[in-house]
This record gives sequence, structure tokens and C-alpha cells, in this order.
Amino acid sequence: MQRPREMASTKTHALVLAWLLAVGARFLGDHKVSAQCGGSFVDIEAQCSQFVHKTGPKTPPSLGCCQVVKTLNVNCVCRFVTPQVEAMISMEKVVYVARTCGVTVRAGTQCGSYVVPPLV
Repeated sequence: MQRPREMASTKTHALVLAWLLAVGARFLGDHKVSAQCGGSFVDIEAQCSQFVHKTGPKTPPSLGCCQVVKTLNVNCVCRFVTPQVEAMISMEKVVYVARTCGVTVRAGTQCGSYVVPPLV
């Protein structure tokens, strides 16, 4: 019998896998988009998924996450966010992580249904 913590971990892994498949199918299936937006989606998933989940508080990203985020053109990726990705990933947290890592995400950029606010 799994303990509550192990069950939560299993659910988290399933969510991450679903996100990776959704994003991977969209991006890796289109090499032009991958070339335009840069980054390694496998590395992003491995380093950053815990910081952008729909649930839970906003937390500052790790150094490893920031290193990976800096290889990605977040403004470019925002153009390709689908409702399926938004169902699992908080676009507000994605922008928070990117900006915390020193990546410029332009105010007014549309990330799925989320519109990036100006910096305060």
C-alpha cells in the first residue's frame, strides 16, 4: 500500500509526464518551432516543473531551473501555449519564474489565455 506522500509523488510524476507529452508533441513535432524558441524541453521539465505547476504557491526557481530557462525564448513559447498545457501549468508562474531568472518577458505578451502584466 502506498503512503500519502508516495501517492502524491506518483500523481505529480503523472502530471509532469502528461505535461511533457503535451508540450513535446506540440513542440518536438514541429522542428521549426523548436528552432525558433530554443531550449531543451526535457531539461525544462526536469529542472522547472515544480515551480510552474498549477497548484501550490509561487516559489523562487532553483539555479538549475534558471540556467535552463535562460536558454529558452519565453516570448516565443508563449505563442504556442494550448489550453491543454494551461490546464496543467500556471502561465503566471511561468512568467514569474522567467522574470525571477532575469529573462525579459514583455508586458502584454499573450501566454495562452494569460496576458503578461507590466513589472511593478
